[in-house]
Amino acid sequence: MTAFVTRYDFRAPGEALGRQHEMFARCLEQVGYAEEHGQSAIVLSEHHASDDGYLPSPLVVAAAVAARTSTISISVAALLANLHDPLRIAEDIAVLDHLSNGRVTYTIGLGYRPEEYAMFGRAWESRGADIERAITVLRQAWTGEPFEYDGRTVRVLPTPDAEPVLFYGGGSRAAARRAARLGLHFQPQVADPSLKELYDAECRAHGRDPGFVLLPPGGPATVFCSEDPDRFWAENGRYLLAEARGYNAWHNDNTSLVRDASDSVAEMRRAGVYVVETPEDLIAKCLAREIRVVSSHPLCGGLPEAPSWESLRLVCETVLPAVKAGIAAAKSAKAGQPG
Repeated sequence: MTAFVTRYDFRAPGEALGRQHEMFARCLEQVGYAEEHGQSAIVLSEHHASDDGYLPSPLVVAAAVAARTSTISISVAALLANLHDPLRIAEDIAVLDHLSNGRVTYTIGLGYRPEEYAMFGRAWESRGADIERAITVLRQAWTGEPFEYDGRTVRVLPTPDAEPVLFYGGGSRAAARRAARLGLHFQPQVADPSLKELYDAECRAHGRDPGFVLLPPGGPATVFCSEDPDRFWAENGRYLLAEARGYNAWHNDNTSLVRDASDSVAEMRRAGVYVVETPEDLIAKCLAREIRVVSSHPLCGGLPEAPSWESLRLVCETVLPAVKAGIAAAKSAKAGQPG
């Protein structure tokens, strides 16, 4: 089954930065709409020290999303734990667990930008050891029992109903080993089966069954839908390109799922990391398993309201029900075949 998710990072380069109030309001309207139309998850990201207003407070937005919805999953991917006080986020996550009825999952990320560590006065060189300590503190805190922290006895209440679902994110072998050693699920940002194999083997070496591994499924990272893709690219391609340039400036390798090094909208169209499909083409590609995750990004690079809603409505009201019906029909036909 094709997964349909919608993500928000509120990155707003250039003139869009002045429209962020409207963008936050649009997000809260859209998440309820996405839930109503059967989407699987809302995904929120975190970054700091960004000139384009990239979302620095995903837990605040997750709480707002939880208040506007009742069933849809909410994923914070990633939560940069080293940039927070672990006791403070343990409390915030526990409260959010109750507000959301346990719908929020977390991918803990180490981060890859020294600027973010510098902003908060955190040590870059010890970041690996520091994140392991932070994760340990979170899990101790959620037991509700007193424990020793920095030479003092502390206790966090309330506790979540159950320990929140935690993934560890990263595209390296060290990340796979760390996820296994700490007993976390694993979410690499690269579609490398060897990372899953290493994670599974390391989990067993530590005497535990492997957790879930969310490998990227391949295909485009971000999907838009329009009755006229040429028009969409002509009118709005600059917003997609602005986001791509922002990510590209942060990466010095090719490991990011959303990495697109294009210098122009035309080049971006050819690259295929961001795609704009007609409803008919998107339905066909989903049913053919060419696209396994339809990841909508309605605020991409500060995308204005009209094209933002156009794409989301076509995905939710035309593509998603047609894909579900097509899959159901295929299953029914297969079940009716003689054995």
